[in-house]
Amino acid sequence: MQNQQEDKVKIYAMGGVGEIGNNMTVIEINEDIFIIDAGMMHPKDEMFGVDTVIPDITHLEQKRDRIKAIFLTHAHSEHIGGIPYLIKKIKAPIYGTTLTLAFLEQMLREMKSNKKVKTYTIDPDKEVWIGSNRVSFFRTNHSIPDSVGLAFHTSQGAIVHTGDFKFDYTPVDGVKFDLSKLTRIGDEGVLCLLSDSKNAELPGHTPSESTVGERIEDVFYFAEGRVITALYASNLHRIQQVVNAAVQTKRKVALDNRYLERLVGIATKLGYLHVPKHTFISLDKIDKRPDREIAIISTGPEGDPMSPLIKIANHSHKKLQPKDTDIFIYASSASPGDEKDVTKAIDSLMRIGVQVVYGKDVHVSGHASEEDLKLMLELVRPKYLIPIHGEFRMLKVHMDIAASTGLPLHHVFLLDKGDVVEFTKGEARETEKVPAGQVLVDGLGVGDVGNIVLRDRRLLAEDGTLIVVVTLGRRSKAILSGPEIITRGFVYVRESEELIEDANQIVTEVLSKALNEKVSEWSSLKNGIRDALGRYLYDKTKRRPMILPIIMEI
Repeated sequence: MQNQQEDKVKIYAMGGVGEIGNNMTVIEINEDIFIIDAGMMHPKDEMFGVDTVIPDITHLEQKRDRIKAIFLTHAHSEHIGGIPYLIKKIKAPIYGTTLTLAFLEQMLREMKSNKKVKTYTIDPDKEVWIGSNRVSFFRTNHSIPDSVGLAFHTSQGAIVHTGDFKFDYTPVDGVKFDLSKLTRIGDEGVLCLLSDSKNAELPGHTPSESTVGERIEDVFYFAEGRVITALYASNLHRIQQVVNAAVQTKRKVALDNRYLERLVGIATKLGYLHVPKHTFISLDKIDKRPDREIAIISTGPEGDPMSPLIKIANHSHKKLQPKDTDIFIYASSASPGDEKDVTKAIDSLMRIGVQVVYGKDVHVSGHASEEDLKLMLELVRPKYLIPIHGEFRMLKVHMDIAASTGLPLHHVFLLDKGDVVEFTKGEARETEKVPAGQVLVDGLGVGDVGNIVLRDRRLLAEDGTLIVVVTLGRRSKAILSGPEIITRGFVYVRESEELIEDANQIVTEVLSKALNEKVSEWSSLKNGIRDALGRYLYDKTKRRPMILPIIMEI
């Protein structure tokens, strides 16, 4: 059913384009605004000390009265991790599948969010009306169960958002991609497709999750000692496969992490994991059983597989020390930027005799590869395509894939954050850009760490700091004590006595000259110390430490 008056449609991304994570797409239909996903992103290496990165929603705050709903495609933190911050600013009902909402509620509890949120459970077989807008859903396959795609039905045609997806014809949980429903939506006419791009660079089809189960069973069958599996806590399909292999080889399963225990508990209670009674044992009790009867599933405090891998390899794990009879399964792919750390940890484990199984044998992606993206385009047959969820090169390859299927290049929009595509009478054009960007979360501070703070942290990390402490007489305007120089991360004082003595002399000369010229403003004195000392230290060391003069007056 279409509206009598032609709908005005705008689409833009607040995150998830040109980056991995931070996924957030906004669709405006007339005066109504809908948000699809509100994720977070792990900080990059140069973001020293930052815990989390989330989309900047300042623009949406200004339109909060028009926001009618937030739709969640699945329960990964890259798609729901920004919700605890979003709901502090924006009040709107949240729609998600049963598992997605359960994981979200657990996240809100852990973050001690006291905001009450209206939630509605998505039934993929039903549609919802929000005002005059009809929204339908279709089941998808991903590395976490209960994932869905969405379709907004407008008078210009449907707007289809795939979420993260792949086509799995033999899924672990038996729930298949709803291809027939997606085809029907395509038959009705699709104005624009917003499609996952993370694996666009990979040729062929993404393998089924079930192919991994066979390899894991083989590893368990031949293992003579403990089998330790590091994986994402949200990868319930892989957890199910590990549990199945453990049961078949008569092993008990220990969970290494309270966060993992909570997610497994939720998934088991809701029926997304099937675990026979007495399968799990406490990690504290594994030493009371023979190693050949033990399997361990391990994740980091945020549900990541890399933290336990590194800790076990470095012998810094509190409860798990590696043995040369262990088999370690790294059932994940290294995230961009983490490859070196993962490789180093695997090397360390192998050096002490631990057998490590990793790579495509024990992990497959949850994202569509080249041929899967072609199939999506063929099923949906959109007039326009907006690649989402990926770095720019991935979006660009997705555009080329679409062009190879016959979609005109000028019907594909490669968006940056804040770029707006407007649809009028079935035709699309880029219009004004809305403010968009990233907000850095550090501890309890949200947005208080900016470029200047990051620059200071980078300087401290690269060249260290040098603190100059000096005491002046209030009346005599003379140096009463000091200067005393303290360094951290710059030079080792005992091996650089001559450098420190020269630095002391320079500070004394700068202060004496300034005081003789009746300069008493502390800012001028501090700037004089920084300039003179900075030039000298760079000349001698080719380094630029952060110089912090501290002047006391008595």
